[in-house]
Amino acid sequence: MSPRTSSPSPAAQVSVVVIGFNDADHIASAVHSALRQGTPVAEVIAVDDASTDATPEALHELAARYTRLRVVRREANSGGCGTPRNDGLRRATAPYVMFLDSDDVLEAGAVETLFRAAVRHDAQVVAGRCVRRELPGGRDVPWQRALFTVESAHGSPAELPRLVHDTLCVNKLYSRAFLEEHGIAFPDGAFRYEDFVFTARVLAASPRIALVPDTVYIWHVRRSDRPSISLARGDIGNWRSRLEAHRRTVEIFEEAGLKELTQAAQVKFLDDDLRMYARELTGRGPDYRAAWWRLTKEHLADVDEAALRAARAPARWIARVVSAADGPRDLERIAELANRPARLLPPYMRAAGHPVWAAGMPGVVLDGLDTKPMHRLPVTVDAEPRLERDPRPSRPARLRITVRVHELYGRLAAARPVAVDLELRHRDDGRLGAARDAALNAGDGVWTADVLLDVGAVASAGAPRERGTGPDAWDVRVRLRCADGSSLYTAARATGQGLRRAAVPGGRRGLVLVQPYATSGGSLAVRIAVGPSAATAVVRRRLRRLAVRGRRRLGARRARGGR
Repeated sequence: MSPRTSSPSPAAQVSVVVIGFNDADHIASAVHSALRQGTPVAEVIAVDDASTDATPEALHELAARYTRLRVVRREANSGGCGTPRNDGLRRATAPYVMFLDSDDVLEAGAVETLFRAAVRHDAQVVAGRCVRRELPGGRDVPWQRALFTVESAHGSPAELPRLVHDTLCVNKLYSRAFLEEHGIAFPDGAFRYEDFVFTARVLAASPRIALVPDTVYIWHVRRSDRPSISLARGDIGNWRSRLEAHRRTVEIFEEAGLKELTQAAQVKFLDDDLRMYARELTGRGPDYRAAWWRLTKEHLADVDEAALRAARAPARWIARVVSAADGPRDLERIAELANRPARLLPPYMRAAGHPVWAAGMPGVVLDGLDTKPMHRLPVTVDAEPRLERDPRPSRPARLRITVRVHELYGRLAAARPVAVDLELRHRDDGRLGAARDAALNAGDGVWTADVLLDVGAVASAGAPRERGTGPDAWDVRVRLRCADGSSLYTAARATGQGLRRAAVPGGRRGLVLVQPYATSGGSLAVRIAVGPSAATAVVRRRLRRLAVRGRRRLGARRARGGR
């Protein structure tokens, strides 16, 4: 991150509030990341929310070494993140303030970059790029990528309603005077998704806001036995809390008379929140599903029709199905439609010439489906992998992928699919590992093709990684080409019995460990590890996941009073 020199020196201008509870393993890293920001940071205020582990000792030791660190220890746990943040905010003395969670870190130079942008644009709020870093693998996924492509400034959030999608409070620099003037604080107590409400209060006060494309915050995503609030979605209370946070957000914008932000918040709920939870329904129990359906149906009754029309088609169609049905139905179909990319499974019914969800639901019209261009259709492309070994030991194994393209309300038959181009794209940097094309064979509502990939060639494409450091992950992508000139580029859905790990010959690459698998969204991907040391890394990773699952099961049994 390279600070621009056109702004004044940011010496001692920012207070960083770090909050933590029972996080002795990580809180020192968070505090260090704030202190290492250098002269822009006037003070770091660490608020310990009545931890019972070694967190107090860790903070006491740091405070003895760093005069800029002040430690606040709460006597009783607040049950949430809002109260400790408010405690830190009240104690802040610098003109600007930032927030940092104990298990995350600030990117080097983040504070200076945000402060210089605040001065340059005379902005009361500055937001920067946040990345979600999957641990232990280290893969970075940008948060709300579209907002942070170029530097920009806006006289008020109404100029850019999409700002409501960035509900984080931690990737931003705030003018403390602005927050005090408008009485802005977090909800206190055991309020989940408190940053949704805080962000709504900030936007409703119409600050001048600047955006910078620089990465400022690293959000660590740990798939551990104690998942964060955003990851602990298996409890229906989590969904209830999210609905309440969204309801409060909409109320705040309505009370401020901000129609654009009110609608944008409802669209965000449909496109982001509704789809995120809907795609997980097939993995939930019957009690959860029934409660989720009832709560969602009640909530959707207050969503404006204009917001439904402004939402993306998959979210709009899911909302209409939930609103029309008395209880859970078609859950696999809903989950696939909620995925990214969206896939609409059969049946494909029509009523009065219009595509509808089901024969018994003629009122749920899939509006827009007949007019969408091919590249935006929720076409289902299945991919079934199968490893094939060559009888000659020196020859590399091949990965056969059977591709099946499914009809969609007659749209594909009209376009006449003729071929597919299958690609393996590297998960981290998008480089091409393999590409093959194949002609499609037409069947009854389905088009099929077999594509063969050389495992050794794909393994060689992963050579830029240091050999033996672990597997390369390759996403399977398919481009469907049609006789009418239209095309569709999408991820393929993983199907079949070939989703298992195997050690196979990789030609000149030696032993290669290959694992076709389904991603969290159900898409086909392939992990390939070269050599014994890479295979060992894969096994260790598997053992770590099994250990985490074991701890979760044990914790669940103890919570139920079991042994």
